[in-house]
Amino acid sequence: MVPGHPSFPGCACPSWQPTLLDMTSTRFMSTAGEGVELTVPDATITVRISGEDTDGAYELFEVDAPRGEAAPPHRTPWPKVYYVLHGRMAVLLDGELHDLSPGGAVVIPPNAPHTFTVHTPSVQFLAFAVGALMGAFFRDLSANGFEALERHGVTL
Repeated sequence: MVPGHPSFPGCACPSWQPTLLDMTSTRFMSTAGEGVELTVPDATITVRISGEDTDGAYELFEVDAPRGEAAPPHRTPWPKVYYVLHGRMAVLLDGELHDLSPGGAVVIPPNAPHTFTVHTPSVQFLAFAVGALMGAFFRDLSANGFEALERHGVTL
């Protein structure tokens, strides 16, 4: 057992959140071409590893975005990391521009204003998020459009 875990004797941690140490022995493998594909306004997102696969600890998405109109700067309540695989993009984060090419990464803290612009015909990057909130948002956004923003605490 992990100190601070609700099942730990004497735990007085009402704000406990799951961590990677709390994952069960669930194992999951995703191969090329697998994963649920979601279409959102500025990209196609493939769910490579869902929160269900990690007991809600983290998620991994493959994002394919064409050059075009970017989402307006927005804030999300979850932290995330972008890691570029192919192409070039600029991430505007807290008013600072970060130019990313293959191998480049940026950490986006929760509630930090951010957006990205694609500089090549397309960009492919991984989005890693702690918890399972980002996947729920992407699924809702894909199904219901911008109505999903408020339901998931995403603000412009």
